[in-house]
Amino acid sequence: MRGTWYRFLLALLLALMLPAAVMAQSLDQAAHQAARQYDAKVLSARTIQEGDQQVHVIKLLTRDGVVRTVRVTVRGQKKH
Repeated sequence: MRGTWYRFLLALLLALMLPAAVMAQSLDQAAHQAARQYDAKVLSARTIQEGDQQVHVIKLLTRDGVVRTVRVTVRGQKKH
């Protein structure tokens, strides 16, 4: 029984984290989705290059006053 709850909670956590990472393409879309997902305000948003991937880095302020940073790998990039 204990293992079942653990797997359920892990699956739920992953499901809650997935939408911003899967659906976002532009920086604006990623920031909007992250703010909605965490019920937070966007403090800053930028795109950085990490190796051969671009990553959106979004800093949020939650209703609890916690600053959270969300990183979203840009999908569907054209290779040079």
